[in-house]
Amino acid sequence: MRFTVAIDGPAAAGKGTIGRAVADAFGFGHLDTGLLYRAVGARVLRGERAEEAALALTPDDLAHPDALRTPDVAQAASKVAVIPEVRDALLEFQRAFAHRIGGAVLDGRDIGTVICPRAEVKLFVTASAEVRARRRMDELTGRGLEADYDTVLADVRARDARDADRATAPMTAADDALTLDTSEMSAEAAIAAAIAAVKAKRGD
Repeated sequence: MRFTVAIDGPAAAGKGTIGRAVADAFGFGHLDTGLLYRAVGARVLRGERAEEAALALTPDDLAHPDALRTPDVAQAASKVAVIPEVRDALLEFQRAFAHRIGGAVLDGRDIGTVICPRAEVKLFVTASAEVRARRRMDELTGRGLEADYDTVLADVRARDARDADRATAPMTAADDALTLDTSEMSAEAAIAAAIAAVKAKRGD
């Protein structure tokens, strides 16, 4: 059985949390596609060219996701994500995962519009920049990292602009996507809404 759930949205909106929960609820595989770009960004920070880093990416690069969730890597990921050659190099990996037998959930920026335009369920998860900056602050400080709210907010807004304004595969909601604004929604409520959308499509 093949069934694809595409989840898009800006950083720290909650799409990863929702994606993992949906995958667990239905026994689907889950791919945080942002980790692919973070892994490329990490390799670029180590001195590699972005295109070469994308082509050389291996599963080992994703083995330690926490190491890819630092602010420096996030900014590098956003920068390499605007390079068409990088996106092309990672495209087939994502599409192959999306069509895996047993179902798949992918979250990112262009899943429902570019990677999986025929996904059975499409969600666009968003929240205000201020709420997302506070969430990112909590995440960073929870890992023992120092963070300044104004700096984090500026980074969130800069990343939003890059993701939405890039010429190749900009971040946008698919026309047939269900939008979930999690600014004032609990994680439990957002997850429940996503699971309900999948159940409705599957006829559960």
